[in-house]
Amino acid sequence: MTDNSDNALRVPERVVPVPAHASEQAKAALAQPMPRAGTYPALDDNAGWKAHIAMMDENVSAMFAGRMGDFAHTLTEWREDGALAYDIRPEGWSDSDRRVYLYIHGGALIMGGGEVCKTMTLAATGSYNVRVVTVDYRMPPDHPYPASLDDCMVFYRALLRDYHPHEIIIGGGSAGGNLAAATILRARDEGLPLPAAAILMSPELDLTESGDSHQTNAGLDSMGSLIQANLLYAGGHDLTAPYISPLFGDMTKGFPPTFLSTGTRDLFLSNTVRMHRKLRNAGIHAELHIKEAAPHAGLGGGREDQEIEIEARGFCKARWAGR
Repeated sequence: MTDNSDNALRVPERVVPVPAHASEQAKAALAQPMPRAGTYPALDDNAGWKAHIAMMDENVSAMFAGRMGDFAHTLTEWREDGALAYDIRPEGWSDSDRRVYLYIHGGALIMGGGEVCKTMTLAATGSYNVRVVTVDYRMPPDHPYPASLDDCMVFYRALLRDYHPHEIIIGGGSAGGNLAAATILRARDEGLPLPAAAILMSPELDLTESGDSHQTNAGLDSMGSLIQANLLYAGGHDLTAPYISPLFGDMTKGFPPTFLSTGTRDLFLSNTVRMHRKLRNAGIHAELHIKEAAPHAGLGGGREDQEIEIEARGFCKARWAGR
């Protein structure tokens, strides 16, 4: 949130060039005109929110469609206790492969369901070549917190019926990183075993937006403040509650080894580095990977994005192997 105190640092207007050392794909992504963050509807304007969400879903689907890759797979619906997920299995997969990735999609905690959920999941996890279960969780305006988290918990419990916890990895990007971390905290607090690892890609872990990068990267990242969407999601609950803003959870009670990534222009840079430090201070193994010049949406799938994907796959492979 904005600090209007007298000791706030005032920075003159700047021109920030595209780094010369970036890949050509990254340069092209960074050179795109910066869209202005739109205004959100009033919190009680359900029709306005639904129209806004539909527009954003269309934009995100188009953005991720080019990153899906081309790999053979089967995708089936999985309904469990009123919740919906998609079960994605690569060609040639068999029950003898005991690795499963519980993936939670992003979308500011208000969008990204249905076909968009499938598109984002395939773009993010297609190269892992393991079974992926992705939760098509309920969202505002019709289903505020804790509906989304409840749905994620349904499928974590369901996977624990068939898998040992060390065979399960939970991950997600942006809002999905929020729900991945919240699922782990809630599972721990409910006495469930923890998964082998967590993958948090530019996670939205602090819905109060108290981190420094929400100010220093404002204007560099086209995303803009999500406070209005955060309030809609919370549905009147305290934004600092750990299951809503996992950054404020107690990591000393246990958390799995964690892979975190962000970018130097990412509005959620502070979320990620603060979570990394909190985990390390609690004695949890945590890796932090920061992409040069990358905003929240990444660098168009260029070399810089691919390098982080390779690192994340290697981290998962090692954790599934028990290392």
